[in-house]
Amino acid sequence: MNSEYIIGQEVRLIIGRKSDLGYNVLINSDDEGLLFFNEVFQPLEEDIEIIGFIKKIREDGKIDVSIRPIGFNNVIDKDCDTILSLLKKTNSINLNDKSDPEDILSQFKMSKKAFKRAIGVLYKKKKIVIHKDRIDLV
Repeated sequence: MNSEYIIGQEVRLIIGRKSDLGYNVLINSDDEGLLFFNEVFQPLEEDIEIIGFIKKIREDGKIDVSIRPIGFNNVIDKDCDTILSLLKKTNSINLNDKSDPEDILSQFKMSKKAFKRAIGVLYKKKKIVIHKDRIDLV
């Protein structure tokens, strides 16, 4: 087991078999890790290679990984850009902070938590207006 990993480090992942919790992965062709289902927002197939990030190194040596960069500052700009990009095309989206997580996932490929953080930042920057049934571009 390679203990040289640090939290947030970018690594190559090869997707393995599904388990009850997520996908078993091979990290940098050397170590085994786990990519939890709640970290996956895109279709994955066995044996594909993707970029991932070290999320946690457990006391027992097991490694949890993510396919999104670790840390608020590393993902918030990308999430905000994703939402703004659609709003610039449509001026309005029929989602808000109370929307169903599945609707958010299907439209933006992000969790409800990530969506709420991003619209919170956009709202504070006065780039959007949040209504009961939609979000409008300012």
